[in-house]
Amino acid sequence: MNPSHDTHAWLESLDSDRAAAWVAEQNARTESVLDADPRFPALRREILEHLRDTRQIPYFAEHAGWLYNFHQDETHSRGIYRRTTLDAYRAGTQDWQTVLDIDALADADERDWYLDGVSHCTVKPERALVHLSDGGGDAAVAREYDVEARRWVEDGFSFPEGKNHIAWRDPDSAFVCPGWKGAPLTRAGYPREVWLVERGDGGQHRWTLLFAAPEDAMMTAAWRFLDSDGGVVDLIEASDGFYRKTYHLLDAELASRPLPLPAKAEIEAYLAGDLIVKLAEDWDWRGASYRSGSLLAVGLAGLVGDGPAPQLLQAPAPRLAVAAVESSRSRLLVQLLDQVRSRMLCFAKRDGVWTPQPLALPEDGVIEIADQPWQSDVLYYSYSDFLTPSGLYRLDLDGGEAECLRRQPEAFDPAPYVAEQWQATAADGERIPYFVVRRRDAPFDGSTPTLLYGYGGFEVPMLPYYIENFGPHWLGQGGAFVLACIRGGGEFGPDWHQAAQGAKRQVSFDDFIAVAEDLMARKLTSPAKLAIEGGSNGGLLVGAAMAQRPELFRAVVCEVPLLDMLRYTELLAGASWIDEYGDPDDPAERAALAAYSPYHHVRADARYPLALFTTSASDDRVHPGHARKMAARLLELGHDALFYETDGGGHAGNAGQEDTAAELARVLVYLYQRLMD
Repeated sequence: MNPSHDTHAWLESLDSDRAAAWVAEQNARTESVLDADPRFPALRREILEHLRDTRQIPYFAEHAGWLYNFHQDETHSRGIYRRTTLDAYRAGTQDWQTVLDIDALADADERDWYLDGVSHCTVKPERALVHLSDGGGDAAVAREYDVEARRWVEDGFSFPEGKNHIAWRDPDSAFVCPGWKGAPLTRAGYPREVWLVERGDGGQHRWTLLFAAPEDAMMTAAWRFLDSDGGVVDLIEASDGFYRKTYHLLDAELASRPLPLPAKAEIEAYLAGDLIVKLAEDWDWRGASYRSGSLLAVGLAGLVGDGPAPQLLQAPAPRLAVAAVESSRSRLLVQLLDQVRSRMLCFAKRDGVWTPQPLALPEDGVIEIADQPWQSDVLYYSYSDFLTPSGLYRLDLDGGEAECLRRQPEAFDPAPYVAEQWQATAADGERIPYFVVRRRDAPFDGSTPTLLYGYGGFEVPMLPYYIENFGPHWLGQGGAFVLACIRGGGEFGPDWHQAAQGAKRQVSFDDFIAVAEDLMARKLTSPAKLAIEGGSNGGLLVGAAMAQRPELFRAVVCEVPLLDMLRYTELLAGASWIDEYGDPDDPAERAALAAYSPYHHVRADARYPLALFTTSASDDRVHPGHARKMAARLLELGHDALFYETDGGGHAGNAGQEDTAAELARVLVYLYQRLMD
């Protein structure tokens, strides 16, 4: 395909009648194939019943003794924001108080509102900023809400719709990075400026410009760290790219100064006068060297003046990564991935030195930090694996055993199945781990219908998770599920990610293909029984795998994907990902992108599997034009393809439970038809 002559560019329009008619035609055709299947209604109903099971864990955030939760059910399709007490939660009672009804709000405002988040003011949590998205996209409005009075704050903070970054500074001020229409934006469409907005009488708030980034930056953000001793640190983050940034420290006079951290460093927490910093590149500082992948406690005093050298909390290792960091009142909690399994470390500062403390938590599955209430040493965490339902635990770090507050109901009997970690060998000899969930008695004769899922980008790890719907509806039908941990992801730290970054992107695709070939070499499955699935960057992954090795796969589920890599920077937020993929405006980087861009490698003489492309008209992150054009290109060249586009939900699938159930049922029917019928 000649990249300079794109016959399907008209499908990038989000307001043309011609494009809308094409989408409607393709949706109707896909519904006639999938929704009309006699299995679809029962699947949708059973999945919806599971989503609405009142025994599901209602995860929460604790503020001032109240547990806040977002809940959807058959009478609240958009959801309600609600709260209860810890005692009531322990008792399992449904003693929830409705704080804000999103369905009622959408009806009153006549807007397609979805809740995009609630930000409580840490030191005055009865005040909150409610973020609302029209259609479920990334752009949202923010309004100040009085949680106790159950009403919007008169003359309170209110900010227009945009991809804004807004964070409380204190009860009467907020850091605001405007992303709304008319505000100065970066090339990627994100905020360039940082303002301090201070409360004023009658809604006449005082706006003070603190920082302005150049147009070719990626975005700005600002927030306040609160230390347990009452100290505060105000920081501005100015990102030159997705991974390169400068941190600026604000003083009491609102003057800023850059912190001398390396460009590829992330400030994860602040406690006891130390910034907790994760490095994604080597750092030489005052005669000492710190390697990429290290986690450091960096004294703020030493960073801006005289003070002790940084302390190494966790050194990098080949098959280990720092996944998350949380600070409590007096502890640091560090979640590690060790061979793609969770391990939690705990540190306390004694006599100026962070020392490890034992923390007896399970290590065979995945631990996720669920919440850490302000000014406490309490940790809420969840634990699960492929075959073990999630449990929500409360742990007092001052002593005692973890208390299980809730356990997710079993969606299926795990006894007939086994979850294993296997390894494939990539083209360059690297060992690529992947997880396989299958029947214990699965025959190794190539006959098992197998779904292979992958992502491989942005240093995001693929971790075991309880496959609650795929358990009964896929494993229970004789299928196997495979999760690939390929380079480009974050399973083993920054080196694992950077091995497939930019011009080296093909490494990620090669790893994924190596996993597929290893599954066949072991005779678990075969090309006639293998499907691949991925979303967003994972959509690019499966799109590239399909374009390069179509003979390996029988089915492809390509969700909210990037596929036109020569125009991705011109579509919505695409320019913010130049660090990840490369810049098509640079001749050398364009050549690397052109070498694999799936949209440009569809050929008339190839035999492609019937693929299912899904996207959303309200996706304001990855443009729906990617999926539209790929499907149209396949159809134009005489191949078949299925395409389905929803109106709402945005990139993250922020939809009601009925829509979620329908989307999953549609995918399952497609997989049944391709691999099992």
